[in-house]
Amino acid sequence: MTDEPKTRSGAPIPDFAAFYRALNGRDPFPWQERLARQVEENEAWPGEIGVPTGLGKTSCLDIAIWWLASQAHRRAADRTAPTRIWWVVNRRLLVDSTAEHAERMKQALSEPEGVTGLSAAGVATVAGVADRLRSLSSVAAADPLEVIRLRGGVETRTPSDPSRPAVVLCTLPMFGSRLLFRGYGSSTKMRPIDAAMAGTDSLVLLDEAHLAPHLRSLLEACFECAPGVQPILGARSRPQIAALTATGDASAPSRFDLDERDYAHPVVRQRVGAAKPIEVRSIESGEVGSKLAEATKELLDGAPAPASALVFANTPSTARDTHRKLGRLLDPDIAEVLLLTGRSRERESEVIRERILDDTEGMAAGREAGAGRDRHLVVVATQTLEVGADIDAEYLVTDACGVRALTQRLGRLNRLGSFRHARGIYLHTPPLRASKKGSPEEPVWLVYGREPRAVFERLQAAGGGGTVELGPAQVAKVLGDPHDNPGRAPELLFGILWEWMKTTTPPRGEAPVEPFFTGIRSGDSSVSVIWRVHLPVLGAAEAGVRLWPRARDREAVDVPILEFREFLGADEVLRLSQDGLTVEAASPKELRPADTVILPTDRGGFDEFGWNPSISKGNRVMDVSLPGRGLPLDSDAIKRLCGVSGLGALISTALGGGDDDEEVSDEERRDAVEGILDEIRGVEETPDGWSKKEWVEFVSSLETKVVTPRREVARLVNRTDDEESRSDELDEMSLTDKAVSLESHGRDVGERVRAIADRLGLDATLAATVETAGCLHDIGKADRRFQRWLDPDGDHPEDLVLAKSDMPRHRWDAARAAARWPRGGRHEALSARLVRHWLDSQPEWGDPLQRELLLHLVISHHGKGRPLVPPVQDDTASLVSWTVEGRAVEAPANLSEVDWGQPRRFRSLNGQFGPWGLALLESIVRLADHAVSGRARKERR
Repeated sequence: MTDEPKTRSGAPIPDFAAFYRALNGRDPFPWQERLARQVEENEAWPGEIGVPTGLGKTSCLDIAIWWLASQAHRRAADRTAPTRIWWVVNRRLLVDSTAEHAERMKQALSEPEGVTGLSAAGVATVAGVADRLRSLSSVAAADPLEVIRLRGGVETRTPSDPSRPAVVLCTLPMFGSRLLFRGYGSSTKMRPIDAAMAGTDSLVLLDEAHLAPHLRSLLEACFECAPGVQPILGARSRPQIAALTATGDASAPSRFDLDERDYAHPVVRQRVGAAKPIEVRSIESGEVGSKLAEATKELLDGAPAPASALVFANTPSTARDTHRKLGRLLDPDIAEVLLLTGRSRERESEVIRERILDDTEGMAAGREAGAGRDRHLVVVATQTLEVGADIDAEYLVTDACGVRALTQRLGRLNRLGSFRHARGIYLHTPPLRASKKGSPEEPVWLVYGREPRAVFERLQAAGGGGTVELGPAQVAKVLGDPHDNPGRAPELLFGILWEWMKTTTPPRGEAPVEPFFTGIRSGDSSVSVIWRVHLPVLGAAEAGVRLWPRARDREAVDVPILEFREFLGADEVLRLSQDGLTVEAASPKELRPADTVILPTDRGGFDEFGWNPSISKGNRVMDVSLPGRGLPLDSDAIKRLCGVSGLGALISTALGGGDDDEEVSDEERRDAVEGILDEIRGVEETPDGWSKKEWVEFVSSLETKVVTPRREVARLVNRTDDEESRSDELDEMSLTDKAVSLESHGRDVGERVRAIADRLGLDATLAATVETAGCLHDIGKADRRFQRWLDPDGDHPEDLVLAKSDMPRHRWDAARAAARWPRGGRHEALSARLVRHWLDSQPEWGDPLQRELLLHLVISHHGKGRPLVPPVQDDTASLVSWTVEGRAVEAPANLSEVDWGQPRRFRSLNGQFGPWGLALLESIVRLADHAVSGRARKERR
C-alpha cells in the first residue's frame, strides 16, 4: 500500500477490494485484486492481460481509477498513474457494456449516497475515492470523473480539463487519428488538443488487442520520432498501454494471466468450465445466409422453451440475407428476429440494444433460461457483438472465421455456464474467392483470409467430424495458436509526422493516417453519412455556408467508402468541411476516409436496421437532428420532411419578404408563421421513419419565434432547443450570456491555467509562462474594430474594453461586417504582436525559451499558428494598444501582416517539448479559456 494514505483533504484511500465491492455489490475475483496490487506496486500496467472473456475485464477501469486515486496525496510531478484512461476497441460497438459500466462508476462517484443498497461504510469508501479524484482537478467542485464516449467520426468531444480524471471510450480509428493530429470528427482547430489528450498523461486499455497490433507499434514509433524532448510530466509524458486479450501471446514476458487461486474460485470455475458443444458442418455449396438461417431454426426447434440464439455472419450483406431468410422460416408469433450490423444510427440501435439487454426477454448475462419469455429471440450480427457485449445466448450459429473471432463468438454462448442445454453450430462455408499465390490455388475467405481452413481442420480433428467441446477450458487447446496475418503498416518517419503536426492548414497530398494504426491491407476505410431534410445551397459566390444543426455522432452511420461511392453513382454530394461547421460540394471520387457526407432524407439508403444501399430514392429517412432543435423555414425541406408543399409564399412573408418588396408588418409575419404551423400540424399520416410519438412531440414543441442567421438556414425554434456549442473557428467563443471585460477575462483564464498547470505538475518556470499566456491571450481584441463588433449598439461604457459580447448569435456575422473587421481575421495575431512588442521592451523577462513559448501559446490559442496564422486582406493603418503589467504597448492592427518567425518558433518548440508536449501546453491555455468562457455563458441562465 502507499506510504502516505491521505490527500490534502484528509480522505484515506480504501483498499481495492473495498472500493470494488462498494461499486459493484460483490467481491472482486482473485485476479482483479491481484492485478490492482501489482499495478500499485510496480507503478505500471503489464503489457498484456490474458483473462478469458466473461470474467470481468471491464474491472480494469475500476483498477485504473483506484490507482489514480491512490496517488492523489503525492506531489503532482511525482505521480505515475495517468489522469486519462482510454478504452479502445477495434470497431464501433452497439452493445457496449464497458461504456455503461463507466457511466455507472461516474454516477456512483458523483453521488455515492444515491447508490442503491450501498451501506454507510460503502458510501464512505466511494466518497473517499471521489474526494481524492476531485483533489486532482483544477476545479474542486467538478464531478470527480468525466466520461466521454466517441461513437463515430462526426462530432468531436475532448476532455474538458487536462487535470481532471477522465475515461474516454472510443474506436481504434478515433484514438489513432487523434494521436496523429488528424482526429476523425475533429476540426482543424481542435486537432492539437485531441492529440495532447491522447498522447500525454494517458493509459490506453486496448480491448481485444489482437485486432489492433499496429497501434501498439505506433505508440513506440511516435516517441522514437521525437527523441531528446523535455518530459514535462515526468513518467506521464507519454502513454502507457495495456493489451486486454484472451488470444494474445501466452509467452509474453509481461503478460498477466489467471493463476491457481483464480481457477479454485467457484464462479471462475463455473465460467471457465461452461459447456459449449459445437457441431461442425461443412457446406460445399448454396447461399451462406440460407444455411445460417436453416441451422438456427434447427436449434430452436429442439429448444425446451423459448430461448435466445445468436447468429454471426461475416459481412453485413450476409447478415441481412440471413435475417431476411429467418423472417420467412420463423413465425413472428414464435420468434423475434433482430439485425445488428454496426451500420445503424444511435436512434435505431438503441431500440435493438434495449431488446438485447432486457433482463427477462433479452440476452442479458445473468437471466434465467426461459423466465418471462413467450417467444424466441434471435439476433443476427456481424463482428459488432464479438467484443464489448455482456450478453449470454443459449444457442449459437456462426459462419466460418479465424481462431480469435471464434474464441470471441464462443464467449457469448453460455457465458456464465448456467445453460445446460446450450449448444452451437459452426458452418464451414465455402471461400468467397481463391488466391493464385502458390500452386495449387489456396482458398481465401473474406475478412479472415486462409485461417478458416485451419480452424475447420482442427475442429474436425478434435470432434471426429461431429461435435466438439469448446468451453473456455478447452478452446485454446482445440483451436491452437492463431495465425492470422495482420499485414504490415508503413514506417512512421518524422517528416510524415511533421506534416500532420501542421494542423492550421493541412498540406495537400499528405499521407493518410489510417494505415499507420490499421495496416496497409485494412479495408475498413469509411465515411460518415447523415440524412437531413435541409441541405444548404451553395451559390456561385457564396462560401462557408453552415450546416444546421451541427452534425453529431448520434445521427451518423459509418459506411465503407467504396460501397458508398457505388451507391452514389455519379451524384455529387455535400461534405462537411474541415471546420466541422460549413459544407462544400464533392464528387464521389473526391470523398476521402473519415469524411462526413450529408444526404437528403429522400435519397434512400437506410431502413429500420441501418444502412441499406438497396433502399432506393424516394424512401424517406428520419432526420434525427430536428427533435429538440427546430424547423428549417425552407419549402424543399418541409416537403421532404412531411410532404407539405406550396409554402413558399408563407415562408417568404414569415421572413419579412413580400410581393413587390412591400414592407411586411409584424402581425403579417406572425400570421404566416401560424399558417406554416397549421399546415404541418394538419399532416394526417406520420412521416416515413418517424414514430407517432416522435412526430407529435416534435410538432407540438415548435414555437412561433423565427431566427434568421446570415450564414445558416432561417428556422422556427423549438422550446426545448439545446443550444449548440459555439465555435472558436468563427470567434463565436466571444459570445456569452453577459458582456465580460477583457481585463477580467484574462485574469480569470490566467488563474485557471495556473490551477491546471499546478495540478498536472509542471515545473515553476513552465507554469508561470503558461499562466502569463492565459492572462494575455485575448488582448488583441482591444482593436477598435473588434470592440465595435462586440458592442455594435454602444450599450456599454466607452472605457470598458470587452472580451465577450452578449449579442444574439444570429446577429454575429452582420455585426462583424458593420464593424469592418475582415472576414477570417484572427484577433490572436494582434495579441501575439502586442506581446512581442512588450517583450522587446522587457529584455529581462524570462529566458529565450520562455519568450518563444509565450508568443506561441498566445498566437495558437484558437488552434492557429501551426505553423502560421493565415493573413487576410486588410488596409487599416490603425494601431491596437493595451497595457501589459503596467507598461503601455501598441502595435500595428493590420491583419494582412504575417509573423514569419512563427514557423521557426513552432518547429523549435516541438523539438524542445515534443509534438504532444507542446500540444499539451497549448491545451492548458485553450481549455482554460473554454472553461472560463463556458462559465460566463451559464451565469445568466
